[in-house]
Amino acid sequence: MTIKATQFEVHPSAGVPIYLQIIGQINAMIAGGHLNAGDMLPSVRQMATELGVNAMTISKAYSKLEADEVVERVRGKGMLVRKSVPTGSAKERMQDLKPLMEQAIVHGRQLGLSDEQILAVVNKLLREYKP
Repeated sequence: MTIKATQFEVHPSAGVPIYLQIIGQINAMIAGGHLNAGDMLPSVRQMATELGVNAMTISKAYSKLEADEVVERVRGKGMLVRKSVPTGSAKERMQDLKPLMEQAIVHGRQLGLSDEQILAVVNKLLREYKP
């Protein structure tokens, strides 16, 4: 199966380099069981075009994933996912999510939003991103 570039999101103003955002999303998709061994990632060109980023940024992310043995380059086809077993327990994956949620909560409070307003945003996004 080839995963689509539209399943990825980048946020240039997030304070995290885009190539690290892509690496993190691919690792999270593997950990969550959404990417399996044998799945193909979008080509560098396709990913760069659809995300509106420089192809070198995607190439850097893919090269790092290849060095970490998460993916392997298949001549003429692209990048193949090597790892397929979700990593870590649900509790460990929740711990991985915690810093991102903390950052969102802090930002929400800086914007003067109440807990209820922050939760409303989270709940709305959860409904929009239902698998």
